[in-house]
Amino acid sequence: MSTILITGGSGLIGSALTAHLRQGGHEVRWIGRAARRSNGVSCFAWHPQLGAPDEAVRDVEHVVHLAGAPIADERWSKDRVRELTTSRTAGPQALWQAAQRTGWRPRSFVSASGSGWYGAGRWNTPLAEEAPPGHDVIANITTAWEDAADRWSTHARVVKLRTPVVLARTGGALPRLARLARLGLAAPLGDGRQVMTWVHLNDLVSAYSAALFNTDLRGAYNVAASEQPDNRSFMRTLAHALHRPFVMPAVPGFALRLVLGDMADVLLGGGPLRTERLGSTGWRCTHPTLEAALHDLLR
Repeated sequence: MSTILITGGSGLIGSALTAHLRQGGHEVRWIGRAARRSNGVSCFAWHPQLGAPDEAVRDVEHVVHLAGAPIADERWSKDRVRELTTSRTAGPQALWQAAQRTGWRPRSFVSASGSGWYGAGRWNTPLAEEAPPGHDVIANITTAWEDAADRWSTHARVVKLRTPVVLARTGGALPRLARLARLGLAAPLGDGRQVMTWVHLNDLVSAYSAALFNTDLRGAYNVAASEQPDNRSFMRTLAHALHRPFVMPAVPGFALRLVLGDMADVLLGGGPLRTERLGSTGWRCTHPTLEAALHDLLR
């Protein structure tokens, strides 16, 4: 069994991954802003100048980097964009300091990333991992995120999982969207033709498990469900899953931009992703269709 250190372990993905790994007999540690113990998991605190404490990394074989401020919680001011970026790059830097000080070398460094790597614009042709990054705000944030992980490539096997919207029973986007749908307020955003990629939380956890323990995985991988509907179809399927009408007019794009600024482009853009690279490693999506995923999560 392995010892695994997770940054951002108390979040949606980290909590689910922790439960999965501990069920498999692995030791899991968290590292974040405060030292504490949560449900039998030791959480260590890193220091801005000193990095991670020695005891946090001692005997750790694998790292999972999930820490990062929520993308959609606030309007993207300059200060907020700076926070979104530094919150994603601080973890790898803190751990790097510990590695330089102690000589620690993990076997793998697995980092979260996002489909925002490709930018907030629209595209119709499914993009594979070798596509270049975009040049807008979300792409710049995600590029910095991946660069921080890639720094570890001389010390460990690095895997980056580019993830779209994560659907989960509690936490993430689905409870918020379901709340609107239950009120009969489900509506497309903009013209509704932008592709809305997504993945079930359980499938994402299995992708992280594969990234940790399948040594053939290296580099970036798109993680998404097989069915990738446009925004209008997504919202209609959600409303029908909750036995609610889908009659609201679309929310105009200009209105979203007035309220959300640059963040609106993430909601109004997007496109399909190719997932053959991850599929070729043996990973399988167990919730490939939106209707089946919503049935599982909303029951």
